[in-house]
Amino acid sequence: MSTQGNDHKKARTQLKEGKGGTPERKAEAETRHKARYMRQIAALRVNGSEFKKLDNYILGSSAAIITNASLIVGLGSTGAGKGPILGGLLTIALADNISDSLGIHLYKESEGCGVRLSALATGLNFLSRLLVSLSFVAVVLILPLSQAILVGIVWALLLLIFISYLITKSDHENSISEIIKHVLVAVFVIVLSRCVGSLIASYF
Repeated sequence: MSTQGNDHKKARTQLKEGKGGTPERKAEAETRHKARYMRQIAALRVNGSEFKKLDNYILGSSAAIITNASLIVGLGSTGAGKGPILGGLLTIALADNISDSLGIHLYKESEGCGVRLSALATGLNFLSRLLVSLSFVAVVLILPLSQAILVGIVWALLLLIFISYLITKSDHENSISEIIKHVLVAVFVIVLSRCVGSLIASYF
């Protein structure tokens, strides 16, 4: 009885895999295998046009711009020297950048993007955020601190205006109104960082 049961089980497995049964069943199984294989290939393939998509580069760049400028202004308001400010900027460039890139990777995977496409978006965002952070590091290294704070604010606003223009241009939106909104948000965050830094310097 056990031998007959095994034979029936084997026969059912063969029918499912297309190894037995009618030619129609074999063709159907082969079609399913080919479709599964093509889906796997599509998940690993990266279209060259993905390198031209703005959101693969600037999804986290605006946050990095505001964060770096706010850190320079906030720590500068506490009377911190170049050392602590540079340490904060490098922390943003590496640790914060890695955690943000992980979030982007999870977001891309939740959208159903392929493995390589998710990795591509993550890598491009990490690189763009790293370059933004290193540009602020260069400003603090080259200039005296009082000048570096002012230049950092101007540099942040210029970068934000440029990115906002690219986004609105690709989306065919009103560039001026969107740029003004983004700049106002950045100014608010920078002023808030200045106030917090001044309060900390007053009480500690």
